[in-house]
Amino acid sequence: MTTARQRQALGAYGERLAARYLVSRGMSILDQNWRCPAGEIDLVLRDGADVVVCEVKTRRGSVGGPPLAAVGPHKLARLRRLAVLWVEDHEPGRPSIRLDLVGVQLPYRGPSLVEHAIGVG
Repeated sequence: MTTARQRQALGAYGERLAARYLVSRGMSILDQNWRCPAGEIDLVLRDGADVVVCEVKTRRGSVGGPPLAAVGPHKLARLRRLAVLWVEDHEPGRPSIRLDLVGVQLPYRGPSLVEHAIGVG
């Protein structure tokens, strides 16, 4: 059984891998783990003219299915609301906003697998 501290460490590790992956593809990080009363955004990035709000899901092994399967319509709706709040606070002028997902799978053996879903909502 995993503890809350282990889950938090796993999530932080996955977010670091996701950030490195996205930066290697030309994006720049604007914010990480931004919090407000409505919730938290894992990563906010710039990709050209777009502000990209990114949810990162990390899984160890194959338990629980693929990481991106954990993001349903309710989570996407909340992410959309958070994206608008972040933009209102940081980027007035109505930039283009895109929602991306990154799934990080940490197999028990071998390298980590990163899956990037672009423009999910």
